[in-house]
Amino acid sequence: MPDPKTTMHPIDKTRARLSFERAAADYDRVAVLQREIADRLLGRLDYIRLAPQRILDLGAGTGYAIDPLARRYPKARVLALDFAHGMLLQAHRRGSWWRRPLCVCADAESLPLADGSVDLIVSNAVLQWCNDLERTFGECRRVLRPGGLLLFTTFGPDTLKELRMAWSQVDQHSHVSPFLDMHDIGDALVRARFADPVMDADRLTLTYDDVQGLMRDLKTLGARNATDARPRALTGRARIAALADAYEIHRRDGRLPASYEVLYGHAWAPEPSAQTRAGSEVSIPLSAIGGRRRAVEP
Repeated sequence: MPDPKTTMHPIDKTRARLSFERAAADYDRVAVLQREIADRLLGRLDYIRLAPQRILDLGAGTGYAIDPLARRYPKARVLALDFAHGMLLQAHRRGSWWRRPLCVCADAESLPLADGSVDLIVSNAVLQWCNDLERTFGECRRVLRPGGLLLFTTFGPDTLKELRMAWSQVDQHSHVSPFLDMHDIGDALVRARFADPVMDADRLTLTYDDVQGLMRDLKTLGARNATDARPRALTGRARIAALADAYEIHRRDGRLPASYEVLYGHAWAPEPSAQTRAGSEVSIPLSAIGGRRRAVEP
């Protein structure tokens, strides 16, 4: 049974998918933060020895990571997977004409891929849209070959904290999606039986002239509130004015900040176990006894 802390506040997948479908054409125009995070994530591969033959870009969006991955691993085949078909239409245009990515329209929580079929999974700013993180990690481990790598980013609970605080002064509805703590995500990796999970965090801030600018960017990105607890009525001018007033306490140097807590993680699909079964007994080689324990790094 999934840990309730890592079962996300329910996301209405239909609403989320439609939001990203509508955002596909203009997404790259405003995805400054997402590109920066992707660059930092891919830069971590500089310190990892890996020669993948097949790479899965999980939640590929418009495919920003496809070209850098193809240049880094020229012999690898890149699969771009996203649940929004419109995003995949943009991603398909990436890369040289003879090395177009193989595009797969599917949900990260139920991957239509064979066991052990990929060597590297890269996922940028996607996991917050999954309702069951442990199941998602389990799917990632299933499709990775033994010794394969999962490398990802997502957002932590301080993301959009100013917007969340301002809305709390207006009404009691859920207007900003909740985000999991780094340690809960690390625990989910352990329960999904990944090896050597590592988590760390970074904090980035975008600034705006007014709260309307932030709201426009979130809408253009498709990152609208898609939780089941969202208000169903249209947001009127009076509530937007109240939101703008409440947000003003955060203004610094003439600008309004929007904070993002960016979480980075990586973990390995375990190699075949040192344990071997003989009938109903389990035998453990002497060489496997006394090894150091693995732990999630903070």
